[in-house]
Order: sequence, then C-alpha cells, then structure tokens
Amino acid sequence: MRTYEIRTTGRRRPILLVLGIALVVLLLFARTIASYVIEYQWWREMGQVPTWLDMLLYTLGPRAIGIVLAFLILFTAHALALKFAGVGLGRYKVYARLSSLALLLVSTVLALASIDPWTVTRFFGARNLPAESARWADPVFGNPLRFYLFDLPFWSLLLGYVLALTIVAALVYMVAARGWQLRDRLSEIRDGAIDFELFDLRGGLASRFLRFTAAAALIALALQFFLGRYNLLFNDHRFMVGVDYVDETIRLPLQWIAIGSSILAAVFVMFGRWKWVLIVPAVLIIRAVVPAAVTAAYVRPNEISIEKPYIERHIEATRAAFGLDRRAKDVDSEAKLESRFDPAQHKALLSNVRLWDWRAFHDTVTQIQALRPYYTFSDSDVDRYTVNGELRQTLLSPRELDMRQLPESARARWINPHFIYTHGYGLVMAEANQITANGLPVLVVQDAPARVNAPGLKLTRPEIYYGEVVHEPVFVHTAQPEFNYPSGSDNVFAKYEGHGGFPVSSFGMRLAAALDRMDFNILLTGYLTPESRMMIRRDVRERLTTLAGFVSWDPDPYLVLTDAGRLMWTVDGYTTSNAHPYSRTVQAAGIGSANYMRNAVKATVDAYDGTVRIYIFDPSDPIISAYQSLFPKLFSPASEMPADLREHARYPEAIFRVQAEVYRMYHMLDPQAFYNNEDMWDVARMFRGQGERPEPMSPTYIVAALPGETEPEFLLTIPFTPRNKDNLIGLMVARCDGEHLGEIIIYELSKQALIYGPMQIEARINQDQVIAKDLSLWNQQGSQVLRGQMLVLPIVDTFIYVQPIYIQASEARMPQLKKIALAMGNQLVYTDTWDQAVAALASAMGTMTVAAPQATPEAKPGQAPPAGPPAAIVPATPPDVQQRLDSIRDHLKRYRDFASQGRWAEAGKELEAVEREAQR
Repeated sequence: MRTYEIRTTGRRRPILLVLGIALVVLLLFARTIASYVIEYQWWREMGQVPTWLDMLLYTLGPRAIGIVLAFLILFTAHALALKFAGVGLGRYKVYARLSSLALLLVSTVLALASIDPWTVTRFFGARNLPAESARWADPVFGNPLRFYLFDLPFWSLLLGYVLALTIVAALVYMVAARGWQLRDRLSEIRDGAIDFELFDLRGGLASRFLRFTAAAALIALALQFFLGRYNLLFNDHRFMVGVDYVDETIRLPLQWIAIGSSILAAVFVMFGRWKWVLIVPAVLIIRAVVPAAVTAAYVRPNEISIEKPYIERHIEATRAAFGLDRRAKDVDSEAKLESRFDPAQHKALLSNVRLWDWRAFHDTVTQIQALRPYYTFSDSDVDRYTVNGELRQTLLSPRELDMRQLPESARARWINPHFIYTHGYGLVMAEANQITANGLPVLVVQDAPARVNAPGLKLTRPEIYYGEVVHEPVFVHTAQPEFNYPSGSDNVFAKYEGHGGFPVSSFGMRLAAALDRMDFNILLTGYLTPESRMMIRRDVRERLTTLAGFVSWDPDPYLVLTDAGRLMWTVDGYTTSNAHPYSRTVQAAGIGSANYMRNAVKATVDAYDGTVRIYIFDPSDPIISAYQSLFPKLFSPASEMPADLREHARYPEAIFRVQAEVYRMYHMLDPQAFYNNEDMWDVARMFRGQGERPEPMSPTYIVAALPGETEPEFLLTIPFTPRNKDNLIGLMVARCDGEHLGEIIIYELSKQALIYGPMQIEARINQDQVIAKDLSLWNQQGSQVLRGQMLVLPIVDTFIYVQPIYIQASEARMPQLKKIALAMGNQLVYTDTWDQAVAALASAMGTMTVAAPQATPEAKPGQAPPAGPPAAIVPATPPDVQQRLDSIRDHLKRYRDFASQGRWAEAGKELEAVEREAQR
C-alpha cells in the first residue's frame, strides 16, 4: 500500500510541475494573448481577417526562415570546430545545450538585424506586375523601374545577410576550435609563464571549413560589388543625381576590376593562399583615388560640356519620378498686365472667390458654433458642393468632442469618457464667398440639432464616432444612454444604431479587453449588455495606418457630406520610395523624404460606423500594384467609389507642394541653363500678418473655368516668381473633377512682360494711404488685423489678386471680414463688400483707384448683406504727393519711437520735419 502511494506521488509531481509552468507562462503572456484576441476582433470588424493573417505571415515568415537557416549554419560551424579540436559534444551535455541556446540567440539577432520582411514581401509581390511598370528604364543598364524598386533592395538584403552569416560562422568556428584547443593545453602553462605560440591561429586557418567560409565571403563581396554598380545611379554630384562622366568611364570599369579581384582572391583562399586577399583592399584604394584625380584634373575645368548628357538624364528622371512627365503639360501664356472683363461672363469664378481664409474661418466658427467648451473644430477644409443648382466653393469644419476640455471632475469619472461622451456631432459649412453685414460667414449647415439652410443638402447622420479628435475605447449599445448634443440648459441623449465596433459582452472578451487596456473596470462594469460593442482605433489616420501601414497617409483628412446625408472622411494615400535612379530627393511635409511619389490611393472612412474602403486611383504605380497582388481583398478599383464621394475627390496639397518644389527647378530642360540655375523659380511669397516676415504661399483651391474652357471646375493652384524677384512668372494648376483628376497645367508667362506678383500687390496695399491708415487704426491695443492668403486668379488674359482683411479682438479670436482688397495690374480696389469690389474694378480700367465706400446696411443673421452703394472712383494720388505722404509717415514713426524712449529733442526735430512737409 505504501509502495502504491509513493508511485502516485511520483507521477503527480511532473504533472503539477507542467501545470505550474503553464500557469506562469499564461500569466506572463496573458496580455499578449489578450492583445491578439482584440486584434482578431478588430480585423474581423474590418472584414479583413485574411489580410491580417497575410500580414503576420509576411512579417514573421522571412525572419523565421532567416533564423532557422542561420542556426543550422552556425550549429554546423560549431560542430565542425569541435571536431577539428578533437572534442565530442556527447561528453559535455550541459555545454551542448547552452551553446545551442547561445547560437539560437545569435541567429535571432543576426536575422532581425539584417532582414527587412517587407523588402522580401515586396519582391515576391512584384513578380507579376503589369507592363506599364516597365515603361521607364534607366539609360545606363536598361533595367525597368521595378528592378530598382523591388529586385535591387531584395538582392542587396540577401547578400548582406549571407555576408554577415559567413563572417559570424567563421568567428564561431575559430572561437570554438581554438577555445577547446587552448583548454586542452592549459596544463602546459607553468609558474605563470605563457607561451604565446599557444594562440597561433595558423592551424585554424588551415581548416577546410574556414577556407570555404572565407571564399564564400569573398564571393558574396564580389556580388556586392556587382550590385554596387547600380548604386552609382544614386550618386549625388551636387548639381545632379545619377551616373556622371567619371562614374561611367572610370568607376564602372574599376568596379569590374574589384569584382574580378574578389573572385580571384576567393580561388586562392580555397587553396590556402591567404596573402592574395590583400589584392581586394589594394583595388579599393585605387577605386577611391583615381576617380577623384580624374574629376579634379579633367572634368571640373570642362564640367558643363562633359556632363551635359548626364544632366539631361537627371532632369528627365526627376520629372518622371514625381509624375511631371505624364499628365502634366506646359502652356505658354500671353497674359497681359491688365485687361477689361465682363463680370457676368465670369460669374463662376467671381461668385466662388474664397473670401474666407480657412484659418480665419476656423477661428470664427470656433467662437460662434462650438456650443460647449468640450466641442472643438480641429480643422477646416475647402470643398465644392452643388447649392441651388450651382457649383459653389465651401468651407467645412467637423464639430468633434475633446474630452480634455471637460472639467477634471467629469474626466475623473470612468463612465464619462467610455459610455457617455462617445462622439462628436455635426459640422459647420459655409459658402466661401458669402459674408454677413457683420463680417461673419453665411452658414449653410450649422447648430445642433443640425440645421441645413441650402436646398439639395441634407444631414441625416450627424454623429461623429470616428474622426481626428478622439479618445478610446468607447462602448456603445450599452445600458447607459450616450450624450448626443446640448439643448439649452439640458442635454439630448441617444443610443448608437450602427454596426461599428466589435462584440464585447461575453466574459472572455471583457477579460481580454481589460487585459489589453490594463483597465479592469471593463470587467467589473454593469453597463455592458449582450448587444454591447467596443470601438477602438477611432482616429481616422490610425485606422488606415493599421490597415495599410505601407501607404503614407495624408496628414489632413477631410470630411464629405454625401447625398444620403452621411459624413464620410476622405484621406489621400501616397506610395513613396528613395529608389528611383537619377532622381532628386525631396522632403514632403508630414510624409518624409522621397525621390519617387504617387497619389496612388484614396480611402474613405464612415464617421458613424468606421467602415473603410481603399480605392486605387493610379493602377500604373508599380508599388501599389505589388501590394494589391499581396492583399487583393484590401483594395478596390477607383470605379467602385460611389458617385457622390467621387464628386468630392480632389488633387491633394501634399503631393502638389512636392511637384511645385520640383517644377520650380526642373522646368529648365536645357542642361546649361539647369547647370547655371539661369531660370530658377520660387513659390510666390506673401505676408501672413502685420509685421511678420514673408513666407511661401500655400496651394489654393478655387472654382474657375480654365482659359479656353467654359465649364467651371475645382482647381488647385500655386503661383511662381523668378528667384529673388517678386513678379509673377508662372501658375501651376491641378484639375480635380471627373476624368481630369490629376491633370496638371503650368502656365508660363512671358519673361519680356511684367506681371505683378503677390508680394508686389502686398506692397501696393501697404503703401496705399487709405489702407495704411485703416490698418494702423485697427492694430491699436485690443484689436489685431489679419490678412488672408492672397489669391491669384486667372481671368480673361490676365490675373486678379484678392486679399481679404479681417479684424479680431486680442482676447477673443473671432475674425470678422472688414475689407476686401482687389487688384488687377495697376488698379487697386479697396471696399467693404465683394460685389462693390468687382463692380469698381470692372469700371476703373484707366489710371483711377477706388476709394472705400460707406458701410453697407445690416443684414439678418445667417444672410448675405444687401448690396451697398457703388464704390466712388477718384483720381489716383499724384506721385509727388504720395512721396510727401510717405515722408510724413516716416517722420511720424520716428517721432513715436523717440518719444517712447524719452528722447524728446530728437522727437521735436521729427515734428518740425512733419510741419515742413505739410507746408510744401
């Protein structure tokens, strides 16, 4: 009986030990397991579980293969080393286990450090790309673009891995072999005397394995030199990128010599002739010295004539890399300084001029439409909608909920951010051209509950659960009603009716959510019901980055009101690379540096239920084509985008800025002009505010008809000036509507005719005595003048310039439109309303300027003001009188400066100077 009990206890001990270990492992990895459970549920909500599994496979697979292969080779090297030393692993079991564990650790570190899984994945995803991806080929080796985007990075990575593995294998072999040899000979050391011959490695170098490993490393080095030929296509020579004269005639032949020397050294090493390895560094020294000498002695004195064909390649490749060779065309414009125009014929342009700068609009609606302190308008976007049957330019701001603005006591209650304050509500929309008599925007959509003031628009689902300002997680379909919007002194509550989020009601899911978020209130709360759902990744960009992190997403999502009255976020996505041969690298704000860029996709995110769709808008882009072959369920063709969303697709500012930055230099197609920067352009500059330094203008969306066209369309524009000058030299326009989306037209102005640029119009506004007096008066203590972005608009065969001027209190940032400055050529109009400005400019086509009219009558809130009296036309100020007025202003300014410093004697002299000027 006693024997039976002892046997049972012996069997139980291993079982208890295993259970104990399993429990410890479960506790240690509980949060990781819970995170994978939540991840699975989220990807299931997205309907993209196959995509998630593919991503895990593509991420873990290449590194796992690399680890296994490295371990096998290192284990073999270690076993051969012990055999060389005459040691059998069977005699040292503890050492065998520890050494295997160490080799596995080294293999893991080596694989993680040298293998980028996405480089491997893209290589295999690009095997069946369409023929369009091979359209561009480099002029030196004749390889298509896809070779540099996918093949070259993969082969370079593979060779780097092999080279690192051979070096580590050789080190493992040498350390193990000599280590065990020394261990056996330590008894030969007597009385502290050390015979250094004990550390002689010649025996190790004679090893067949070590010779083979060294030869393999030299062959890998030869292959690296072979691939290094292609790296010459990315050399930066200051004035150009790519292969130049010295690269093609000197470095390429020397590269072949380096390849041959590595192969020759590998052959000799296999026969134990180690000294032949020295020819490799000798060739490398020659390769470093000779090209520099040829450049200094021959190329530099004759650079432009020698490098001309290589500069042409650089210009062509850079334009191709940023899409300026495809749907972009240059148009020579015979624009004149000024021209007569009929406002009735240009109603589409003049009735859509954006009088509200988006910054001023944002600050104003924050004051008049926030409703509660915890509502925020994170951004304002420009779009177009059909209002009363006409295409109208609009500004739109979503009203989102910012939990950080709630009182501390409300935020401290766990139920508030997770169950009650779950979403924003509605939006504010205004026509860009309409202003009330009080200088405020005329709102088309406003308030809560949402009020729509324009026929043809409706808002049926105003709740914003997914947006730009969010907190998480939130729980919906719970026993606790959610705050919807304020109504007077009360609040209106509602329950979620969509399918966003994933089920979280079961004990297992609540436990997983609690572990994942490290918040055990989720497990303990009594508000969850069988229908409850948990929402995570509510930030629009985070949602898209998780789904498709290989796409660079635009930092500025914009909201669209659909025909059905739902709110949908639209986000542009870009594919970028630094692997386009001959192309210049450009910094893209919010995206990073790249020498290749495409607006390949556009994504939509439903603001109510979080549904995501990603549409491919550039199927010719090889990068997005490779990812589409890897994740076919993730993408849809552009033709499947709903028509009401397609109407609001636009050409994004981010890539347009990059293309403008490239074009301002790469419009020079002549190599000599390019080399000497003879016709360098700059993006036109303007002043943002009083006393600020000028800065480059931002791209501007407008609604206008292009020269030669009759139908108005949504356009994105940016003006150019010559380097270090302020006159207008060009206008870049990107089309946004229909089949023309993505087309770029660059209107190049004559260099013989002067067309004013924005800074020159700014200077005329600053020098006008009426305007200067108003600006000085309004910029007194307690108020501040804001100047909107200068708009440069093509009309007939000239340009008009529009600058709205706002005034706001220093304490409360609520800009009100005060005046409008409108200019064409030598004409400058300064009025209260836009209609007055247009009428005055159309009539004042001589040497006349327009004086400011009287204020217009008040209008009812939310309505445009009635037409005021026409602007009075008076003769222009004579030049000599203008000079005296400028002198008086200068003396008065110096008087104020001296008086503020207590220098009364100098101040008195300035007053005397003012009197003399006034008496002239």
